[in-house]
Amino acid sequence: MEETTRLKYLRAALRLVALLFILCVYPLTVFWPAGWVWQVGGSEYLEMIVTIYATLGVFLWFAARNPEGHLSLISFTIWSSLTHGAVMGLQSLANPHHYRHLFGDVPALFIIAVVLGWLSPRALMFRFQGNQA
Repeated sequence: MEETTRLKYLRAALRLVALLFILCVYPLTVFWPAGWVWQVGGSEYLEMIVTIYATLGVFLWFAARNPEGHLSLISFTIWSSLTHGAVMGLQSLANPHHYRHLFGDVPALFIIAVVLGWLSPRALMFRFQGNQA
């Protein structure tokens, strides 16, 4: 894929993921709790995780302006989505009560990680260089 095309799609993907995190995570917990909520009834955990994803969404929105300048944030989004999805996937397999997550939040996180990793291979392979004075 040509670099300018890849960058155009990466910007669009970052904005889409940002909007999903900001606007869709909470409604999905209301309309399909079996696929998006891990505890029955009111939960402080749910409020915390929705807030974290909404905040990440805001920062991804701003990162879409200059993705190459925000590789660490994109890298965090990729790797945290993969690891979070993997843990939830294993928990869903281990506890039959949570199997519907295998059709809800688990694949959603994997899709986000794969799309962002494909569109931003530099973020996928991001390494912290530290201070180089």
